Amino acid sequence: MCELLNQAVAASAPAAGPSRRGVLGGIGTALLGGGLAMAAGMPSAEAAPPPKPRNRTRLVLLGTGGGPIVLSGDRMGISTAVVYGDDIYVVDLGHGAAVQLYRSGLLDGPAGRARVRGIFFTHMHSDHTVEWPALYATAHVNLRQGRPGEPFRVFGPGDRPVPPRTFPPERPAPGPVNPGGPISGISAMTGYLRQAYAADFEDRIRDANMTDPNKLFETHDIDISPYWTVDAAGIPPRLPAGTRIPVWRDGDVTVTATLVDHRPTAPAFAFRFDTPDGSVVVSGDTAPSENLIDLAQGADYLVHEVIDPKYVDELAATLPPEIREPARQHLLASHTTIEQVGRDVAQKARARNLVLTHLVPMNNPVNRWRAAQRGYSGKLIVGQDLMQLGVGTHPGR
Repeated sequence: MCELLNQAVAASAPAAGPSRRGVLGGIGTALLGGGLAMAAGMPSAEAAPPPKPRNRTRLVLLGTGGGPIVLSGDRMGISTAVVYGDDIYVVDLGHGAAVQLYRSGLLDGPAGRARVRGIFFTHMHSDHTVEWPALYATAHVNLRQGRPGEPFRVFGPGDRPVPPRTFPPERPAPGPVNPGGPISGISAMTGYLRQAYAADFEDRIRDANMTDPNKLFETHDIDISPYWTVDAAGIPPRLPAGTRIPVWRDGDVTVTATLVDHRPTAPAFAFRFDTPDGSVVVSGDTAPSENLIDLAQGADYLVHEVIDPKYVDELAATLPPEIREPARQHLLASHTTIEQVGRDVAQKARARNLVLTHLVPMNNPVNRWRAAQRGYSGKLIVGQDLMQLGVGTHPGR
């Protein structure tokens, strides 16, 4: 489905200016070149981060752009952080997330105390994981270890047991991408990264005394076996009301999850972070989800994806007539529209604040996103890269 959209965007792109292929190729080259080197090519890479609230618990939007299609230099790929004191918990690592961690000022805490404790992946799409190779390969010099001797914890989906169903349904199913290997979850993906970077790691471990990444990171596939066995359709079950999938308890911070509907991609998670100061829920990619509404009940902040249906219509119009409407419905079935996100999700969850992120298209006028206020009685915030929001009233250090 994403490839159909890529073709549609290419067909509708203006002829002038750098080609989309060139832009994406440049980004890919920079990522493969080492991740953090991307900073040199980013607009305003040296700009000072905005003032941060002094709350002990904070929500930080590292990147708010949605999807793999790069349409704007003003928004980096999707990545969100929850900060409690000096501890940082990061959800998803889209384009530029590693650089955004530094631009945000999060890693420049008092006396160098700030530290990443955990990384959480909502699902295995590339626009949510593309910066993981950069952090994995360079964490020994670019991330402060949480506590001496403790690894960075990484959580995400496990291997998918069966491939997703083919779209359109009548199209012949292609062969497997990884014959004889898994449809990789986060642990398997990380194992492949270790193989891919073997030459670099051998050099640096032997010649520069680099810490082996296997000692820096501890990956965990989130166990969903009590709730669901993923099938080809990828439509998650309705969990019993109040169900929260346990993920991690890290001192005062409790992380739980639920299954959301990003069909056919599965499993896909939303995460909830509870601290003594309040709660933040991050939706990941999803259609309106009753499971998510349960997880987000009474949250201080619901950070939710959103898609503009007008953009979907414009893309669908560029596709062959026989696939136009099925493709449109297919895309809308796995995302949440401007009209739905406030009225049908945040309002039902009684979330105090709704923060829009994973904006598709990422170059939409801000006023268009503000239409999400209709039907929602709480505060609507249109996310911007590097925006920081305080949770609760307890002051930080």
